[in-house]
Amino acid sequence: MPRVKVDELPAKLNAGLAPIYLVAGDEHLVVQECCDQIRQAARQSGFEERELYHADNKFDWNQLYQSGQSLSLFSSRKIIEIRLNGKLSDQGRKALLEYADSPPPDTLLLIISPWLDNKAQSAKWFKTLEAASSFIQVWPVAGPQLPRWIKQRAKKLGLQLSDSAVDILAARVEGNLLAAAQEMEKLKLLSEDGSVDADLMAHAVADSARYDVFSLVDRALHGDARAAVKTLNGLKSEGTDVLPLLGILARELRILLQISEGLQAGKSFSSVARQAGVWNTRQQLVQNALQRLKRPQLNLLLRKAGQVDRAAKGMHDSDPWEGCLEIVLNLSGVTPLSRATELVALRS
Repeated sequence: MPRVKVDELPAKLNAGLAPIYLVAGDEHLVVQECCDQIRQAARQSGFEERELYHADNKFDWNQLYQSGQSLSLFSSRKIIEIRLNGKLSDQGRKALLEYADSPPPDTLLLIISPWLDNKAQSAKWFKTLEAASSFIQVWPVAGPQLPRWIKQRAKKLGLQLSDSAVDILAARVEGNLLAAAQEMEKLKLLSEDGSVDADLMAHAVADSARYDVFSLVDRALHGDARAAVKTLNGLKSEGTDVLPLLGILARELRILLQISEGLQAGKSFSSVARQAGVWNTRQQLVQNALQRLKRPQLNLLLRKAGQVDRAAKGMHDSDPWEGCLEIVLNLSGVTPLSRATELVALRS
């Protein structure tokens, strides 16, 4: 089946449901909204039951076969939802290939995956799965794409943002779409006629929480461990959801890795920073951080973020806030990962 762009998904769903959907990407808000659209369309077509599985490295893929073959006592049609956490195992690839070869009737399979690079998309399991499914690749929204995304989002909400208001919000959220969406929901309440100028936008973003997620990242990159930890503790005490916070930390780690790899390939810092969506005002901060944060440590911290993600979802016996603290300290240049912690991260 042809690939489906995010903005094409509603029309494709109205035309009819595919037996399998694969949604991949690291923009959590867009991925979540795509999946919500698929679930809603499925419910409207009589898929009343939903089974959810988190496929980590210990997942028994026989459950996919058993779920596809079992009849429900409550509904004749059901959604099987599988969230891929980490690298797909040989057993997982085999199970998906067998499922795609003969999808069970009255069953919709929704697979949610992190970003799939060119290597993953050239694999046999992916090509076979793509041929039997609708594949939605959620591309990162970064750099000049962010203001356009903000304008489109605002229009859907009935808001009219001036160019200067868009620039203020884009600089505020630094690429975090969830934060941008939340700010615009707040603006709906503050604006009487839907018009938002620079003054109203500045007032709205100034009234945000005292402990700011984005300042946490900048303080860590600056090497100010004391301020970064204080901010993290403040976010925790205010009841901040750990998963969006972790998403921001993981996104920053991926950006640092992307820039580091570009520098190793001989590219200039300014060019790879722009490609990674790092705004001019943050480039010096990121460049300084990369002088102490090397690729092996960044890779390990990204693995650690995956472990924290599983802990936050109840799939790993550890405290996700302690994991975030360890990541923040390492980004700040304090307390490098011990060998014992490194082994735990690599085996998880």
